[in-house]
Amino acid sequence: MKKIVIFDMDGTLIDSKKDITISINYVRKKNHNLPPLSEEFIVEAINMEVRNLPELFYNTKVYETRDRELFERHYKEQCTQNPYLYEGILELLIQLKKEGVYLSVATNAPTVFAKTMLSHLGVAKFFDLIVGADRVHASKPDPAMLNYILSHYDYNAMKDSAWMIGDNSKDMQSAANAHIKSIFAAWGFSASAEHPTVVKNPKEVLENV
Repeated sequence: MKKIVIFDMDGTLIDSKKDITISINYVRKKNHNLPPLSEEFIVEAINMEVRNLPELFYNTKVYETRDRELFERHYKEQCTQNPYLYEGILELLIQLKKEGVYLSVATNAPTVFAKTMLSHLGVAKFFDLIVGADRVHASKPDPAMLNYILSHYDYNAMKDSAWMIGDNSKDMQSAANAHIKSIFAAWGFSASAEHPTVVKNPKEVLENV
């Protein structure tokens, strides 16, 4: 029997909100001459179930090419400036590996940024796959990323076990859509949730996997 744990990245493995905020505000000022937004507003917006991020961040109805390209150019350099692993994450990854659990990442961030940040923080080596929404052309709560990862492991629902660990409702819904279990990480960007399995710190994951 295989055990597979799929992690969200931002707000679950790492705190990246400072750099995300800096890059969004850079685009706001450079392209739109808009005042800066707070980290709290940006994190709340990203984690809303239904939202139009271009409208919230740049006052545009759609994500304009010039905004996307400028954000990606800026964030490519910015993304490794301030991110950090949440306390207990490294120890959790080490223990899960010791126990033979297969580990991967499914993030709505572009794959290149995810690999860059996790490599910078020294934990990319723990993951068999690091999959961004661009890899499957679909974001969570669509289950495409999770299904891609499960297929890599030849996951068999009759004999294997798989979990999605994340910090927002989109992570939990993606797990439901992929028909696997889920664990809500309450230390991340969303502090609370109505979910059957909520863990307050990474070490509690070990009690549920």
